[in-house]
Amino acid sequence: MTAARMIAVAIGYLFGLFTTGYFYARHVHVDIRNMGSGNIGTTNTFRTLGKKAGVLVFLGDGFKGVFAVLLVWLLYHSRYPDGIKILEAYAGLGAVLGHNFPVHLKFKGGKGIATTAGMMLAFCPWAVPVCLVLFTLSIFVKKYVSVGSLLVCIGFFVQTVIFGKNGMLGAQALAEIYAVVGAVCVLGVIRHQSNIKRLLSGTENKVFVHEENQ
Repeated sequence: MTAARMIAVAIGYLFGLFTTGYFYARHVHVDIRNMGSGNIGTTNTFRTLGKKAGVLVFLGDGFKGVFAVLLVWLLYHSRYPDGIKILEAYAGLGAVLGHNFPVHLKFKGGKGIATTAGMMLAFCPWAVPVCLVLFTLSIFVKKYVSVGSLLVCIGFFVQTVIFGKNGMLGAQALAEIYAVVGAVCVLGVIRHQSNIKRLLSGTENKVFVHEENQ
């Protein structure tokens, strides 16, 4: 199944290259990389181009994670019925890598949280409610998108382990599934390093602030 793993990552990466924020901004004749924080993801789009743009970018970045996982499932669920979940996980990882490090943008992409959420929806939908609650509470209580994003990463990984131990992710390659999902979540944390520093220094921007610290 080694070749299938590599193909799953490649499929995911190709989906991840649809950098919604960048393409939307180009459609309205601006370069989002020169606006706000310079990030091409949902939060910067929301702050610089408005709510409609933010919602569209979130959906676009999320659905590429969904579609990558679903396509790999369609291709391989009959051939590898016992190993399909690990291939789905690799597809999700590829989608996040494509979003975070898109070759057409010189490997300077987003933070991958919306794409991670899309991967989660297709790969482990049982984890979505808790992560949604964690994200929503962080927005309403702390008013920090970054805190919600970090909680989503942690919640996704923890629940993956819980559901895996309960047999909901199959019995094959569980340790590898944990490692791949863990890599996705660690990527999310790493991409939020600057946010973490601002949180610790008390300078992180809150929701609905139109300018973002560099």
